[in-house]
Amino acid sequence: MSRIGKTPIVIPQGVTVSVDNNVVTVKGPKGELKQAVNPDLTIKVEDGHVVITRPSDDREHRAQHGLYRALIHNMVVGVSTGYRKEMELVGVGYRASATGQVLELSLGYSHAIYIKLPPEVKVEAKSERNKNPLIILESDDKQLLGQVCAKIRSLRKPEPYKGKGIKFVGEVIRRKSGKSAGAK
Repeated sequence: MSRIGKTPIVIPQGVTVSVDNNVVTVKGPKGELKQAVNPDLTIKVEDGHVVITRPSDDREHRAQHGLYRALIHNMVVGVSTGYRKEMELVGVGYRASATGQVLELSLGYSHAIYIKLPPEVKVEAKSERNKNPLIILESDDKQLLGQVCAKIRSLRKPEPYKGKGIKFVGEVIRRKSGKSAGAK
């Protein structure tokens, strides 16, 4: 049995989970999320817990058991506390500014890059003197937040020689030494 799939999901105070026709709906103070679930799996909401059971030990059922448990758990955490990602722009002249749902990035190209973010994602750009600019993204949907972060990061990935690019705060970039000088 899947270790992840068999653990019940605790529903915190102020969050409601309902299952209707293989669609799980989670409502909380931060918002509402929906997820369609494989009809083979059974989902029960009982006394403050969500329990997912699978019909057999087939490879497909085992894989989906843990997957849907993790997705529903991410939804419960998202609508109760939310998710937050901080990205750092490392490089001379790299800037970020946010106006509404549009993020403007200056990443050393000949033009500025404008990204229109989905309405579920809240964005904030911070620039302090002698510090790298920060982009702070918040959302109740973990999948959407990760997808937006990956899109922003793909515009200028951190390179291994000088460490320039867009990286997550706290991320360690493996560095390379470059050319070895004085090879005889």
